[in-house]
Amino acid sequence: MRRRLASLSALALSLGLGLSACAQPAPPVPAQIDPALPPGTEAAVRATIAGALPEAALRRLRPAPIAGFTEAVVAGRVFYVSNDGRYIIDGAVIDMQQRRNIAESAMDDIRVEGLKAIPASQRIVFAPRDPKYTVTVFTDIDCGYCRMLHQHVAEYNALGIAVEYLFFPRAGEGSEGWAKAESVWCATDPRQAMTDAKAGKTLPPGNCENPVAAEYALGQDVGVNATPAVFAANGAQLGGYLEPQRLLAALEANAAAEAAAKTATASR
Repeated sequence: MRRRLASLSALALSLGLGLSACAQPAPPVPAQIDPALPPGTEAAVRATIAGALPEAALRRLRPAPIAGFTEAVVAGRVFYVSNDGRYIIDGAVIDMQQRRNIAESAMDDIRVEGLKAIPASQRIVFAPRDPKYTVTVFTDIDCGYCRMLHQHVAEYNALGIAVEYLFFPRAGEGSEGWAKAESVWCATDPRQAMTDAKAGKTLPPGNCENPVAAEYALGQDVGVNATPAVFAANGAQLGGYLEPQRLLAALEANAAAEAAAKTATASR
């Protein structure tokens, strides 16, 4: 038993799912269980996940595109667990016919659902008049690459890209970054306050009802582990900081891939 517990602990560390001391856990979300799972599979997979990752929240179980495996969304990441609970696949799983990472694609609908829960009124938005693309960016006030991204926000807008910010203070609740996020949100003009804060200016302390906790929890649920984290409208994660032309290219490629996938699905 000791050997099994030690191996499970090592697995948790190897998967990179240890909870940081400053992290605020996301509120529990009921797991979605697909009734098409073979008999006994749910119990076996749950036992494996609970043994290996006891602190992680199970988000979804459904049959995997790989025969004999179940797709499990856990703590903002996707794993493929054998139906008997013996094996776990972590990392990229490539469908060579469709030329796509099915593990990454599996998170997209989870992200779309989660991002819809944060209305525009709870985002800090920098947008052109008629945007062609919209990206959601989880940001930390003190993150260097977040500041670089914000320096180009006018260029993104000029290319037809709307930037909608959500807060993800990396050090968690009670940190200096969390307090700065609240100061930005509670300012008379949050857009200007965001620009000032990212330029290193000190803002008055924030003291108002704000969405920082909800946005931070959402970031954990959709798999944010670094900032900036940039998501397209269809849930695809485009990466971190991208220069304006590279972000536009990534959005165009994502749109083309989405259109191709829809065409392929319709033709079946």
